[in-house]
Amino acid sequence: QLQLVESGGGLVQPGGSLRLACTTSIFSLRRYAIGWSRQAPGKDREGVLCITSAGGVINYADSVKGRFTISRDNAQNTVYLQMNGLEPEDSGDYYCAVPKDPYYCPGVVDDFDSWGQGTQVTVSS
Repeated sequence: QLQLVESGGGLVQPGGSLRLACTTSIFSLRRYAIGWSRQAPGKDREGVLCITSAGGVINYADSVKGRFTISRDNAQNTVYLQMNGLEPEDSGDYYCAVPKDPYYCPGVVDDFDSWGQGTQVTVSS
């Protein structure tokens, strides 16, 4: 299992921004696709964005288009999820993971390997 560690969550007002980070000290992320998902209390896990090693991006959630972006910094061994224009509906726990086929972004969120412990995002005034 290629488990990753998420950070950067917190409490933010509507319209605010957060940048989440996904990293590991155990192996290099450089060659792998990395995806983000989120889960609100009482709701199913929802895929957010995925990025391949070449920088290709898959968007799983129409609601985040134009507001969220995913990027990677191989020197820092980190994949970022930049979230702008946050809305209360974006609240939840955010997770990152390597896909089961680690070099491609899958079509569905079920095709990721073990999700990390997550980082909590709360959007509220």
